[in-house]
Amino acid sequence: MPAVPLVRVVRSGFEESVHVGSVAVTDAAGRLVAGVGDPDRVTFARSSMKPLQAAVSLSLAGEDLPDQEVAVMCASHNGETVHVEAVRSILERAGLGFEALRTPPSRPLDVEAAAGAPQPRPELHNCSGKHAGMLLASARRGFDLETYRDPEHPLQGAVLEAVREAAGEPQAVGVDGCGVPVHALPLAALAAMYARLITPGDVQGADRAVAGMRAAPYLVAGRDRVCTAVMEAVPDVIVKVGAEGLVCAGAVGRGIGVAVKVEDGAARAAEPAMVHALALLGIVSVEEAEGRLLRFARPPVLGGGGQVGELVPDFDLPAT
Repeated sequence: MPAVPLVRVVRSGFEESVHVGSVAVTDAAGRLVAGVGDPDRVTFARSSMKPLQAAVSLSLAGEDLPDQEVAVMCASHNGETVHVEAVRSILERAGLGFEALRTPPSRPLDVEAAAGAPQPRPELHNCSGKHAGMLLASARRGFDLETYRDPEHPLQGAVLEAVREAAGEPQAVGVDGCGVPVHALPLAALAAMYARLITPGDVQGADRAVAGMRAAPYLVAGRDRVCTAVMEAVPDVIVKVGAEGLVCAGAVGRGIGVAVKVEDGAARAAEPAMVHALALLGIVSVEEAEGRLLRFARPPVLGGGGQVGELVPDFDLPAT
């Protein structure tokens, strides 16, 4: 099935651009229950894999961490002080400092935090929480700390096995932006993985990862970010952006996962498409979508310093 129009960009009443893509909604058994476009569209999971990667690290570490530390292990965080301190705390548990991180030196995603960062640092990379969790697990298991990003490292082997169990055999394994292995899977398989993540006892370590995300959503992203905003507004859902126009969600209590992929890789379209999908499924209320989540549901189009249009999601989710 071809990708379909998901989000229209309207400026001054004129349709300026159209983002096409696909949406898959599945249950924990992998059954496609709703969707549009191509549910078999294969894409790298990117940062949407972080809750599963955190579940593996938590299981290998064999200890319970505070919610903020668990959440930042699942995060593509802003690099605000609260995020960096949570990363520091995880590393200190292993007797390590920021120098142990193999994340590429970076500046914070958050504009205000970036203004206070004199130079790029590994701990400011949005994936540093995931890496800190991997280092803690490796330290607890006696794995080599220098090579924890390598595909042959036992921790990454454990992640690969978890991916196979939760989502099926990857169609490719590449290198993510932060340097760890990244797995290519059909969109429907990513949705099914999220349905399994939120199903109690289905994926080892996932119950704790999901609980941490729900308890501390600010640590999963931060200021002015869609993951944090949706989870704060709707406590019974977890949301995690990836990259290249991917975002995934799991509805706790509903037993379904949702995966959105925008073909041109635009996050500006993926976020309103996800909010719209959650609204169509009755997970996000109309009041929330038109209220506190409006900036993510219908992002403004600016001109001359003011709003002159908006991004408009425009699709249905027919049952399959």
